[in-house]
Amino acid sequence: MTPYAEKIAAALERLENATDVNDRLEEVIRPLLELLEEVTGLPSTYFTVIDEVGQVQTVVYARNSGGLSIPEGLSVPWKDTLCRRAILEGKRYTRDVAGCWGDSAAARELGLKTYLSEPIRLIDDGLYGTLCAASDESVEVSDKAQGYLVLFAQLIARHIESERLLHLLASENRVLVQHANTDPLTGIANRRALLHGLKVRLGKAAALGRPLYVAFIDLDGFKAINDRFGHDAGDRFLIEMAHRLVGGCRPEDLVARYGGDEFVVVHLADEATDIELDDFKQALERLTIGEFRACDDVIDYPGASVGVVAASPEDHDVETILQLCDAAMYARKQARRSGRP
Repeated sequence: MTPYAEKIAAALERLENATDVNDRLEEVIRPLLELLEEVTGLPSTYFTVIDEVGQVQTVVYARNSGGLSIPEGLSVPWKDTLCRRAILEGKRYTRDVAGCWGDSAAARELGLKTYLSEPIRLIDDGLYGTLCAASDESVEVSDKAQGYLVLFAQLIARHIESERLLHLLASENRVLVQHANTDPLTGIANRRALLHGLKVRLGKAAALGRPLYVAFIDLDGFKAINDRFGHDAGDRFLIEMAHRLVGGCRPEDLVARYGGDEFVVVHLADEATDIELDDFKQALERLTIGEFRACDDVIDYPGASVGVVAASPEDHDVETILQLCDAAMYARKQARRSGRP
C-alpha cells in the first residue's frame, strides 16, 4: 500500500470508528478536509451548512494552505452561492468559474477559478450542507479525485445521521428511565427509584461517616377518605400530600411513594446544620397535618403516622432498613391509637 493510500485508509478507519455520540463533527471533518486537499490538489477545502429557511450558507470548517482564503464563519446569501448553482445545474466541478458562473458576486470577491462541490444530503432532512474545494488558479481535478469528494460527503452525511440517531435514542432512553422511576399518580419517585436512591445514599453516608434518616409515612384513615369523598378525591389527596412532602423537604432529600398510601423520605444528615432524629420525625408529621384540597372538597387531615430510623454507616441492606422503618411507623401508629404522644 502506498503512503497516499495509507492516508486514505487511516482517514476512513477514523470515520468508521467515529460513530460514538461523544465524537464531535469537527473531529471527523478536519482530517477529511486535509485529505481532500491532497487528493484534489486544491488549496482550500471547506465544509458548509445551509439554512434553507434563512437562505444563508455558512462555512463551518475550512482548511487553507495557499493564497486563497475561505474563512470559517463566512456567511453568504444562498441564492448567490456557487454551491446552489452547482446543485441546480448538476455540475460538480469547473476550472473556469468566471465562464460558468460569472454572475456570482461571492466568487468574484474571492477570486475563485477552480471549484469543486458536493451536496451533503441526509435521508430525512434533505440538503444539510456541502463539501467543497477551491483554488484561485485553474486546476485539473481527476474523475478519481472527484469520486473521493462524493465518498467523503456521503461519509459525513452518514456520520451526522448516526449522531442524530444516537442523540435521539439517548433522549428517549432518558424519558423511559424517568417514566420507569416515577410514580404515575403523584409524579414523585416510585418504589423502584426509592430502592436505588436509598442504596446510593447509604454508600454516600458510609463514605462521609454521617447518619442517614429514613422515614416511613403511612396515611392513617386514607380508606375512610376514599369511602367518604370518592376515589378521585382520594387520588387528589395523595397528589397534594406528595407535593407538600416534597415542598417541605430539602431538594437533595429523596421523597418517594412506596405504594398505596405509604411514602418514604430519605435524608442524609448534614454535620453543620442538621436536625435531630426526633425533630426530623416531628417535622414530617407536621407536614402531613392540615387542610388538603381534593377536587371539590377540603379534607381536614389530622396527620400521618411517621416512623424514622437512622441508618448507620455499617448498614447496607435496603430491605432491612425499610423493614425497620415500617416497624417504627407501626409502633407510632399504635401509640397514636392509644392516645400516647
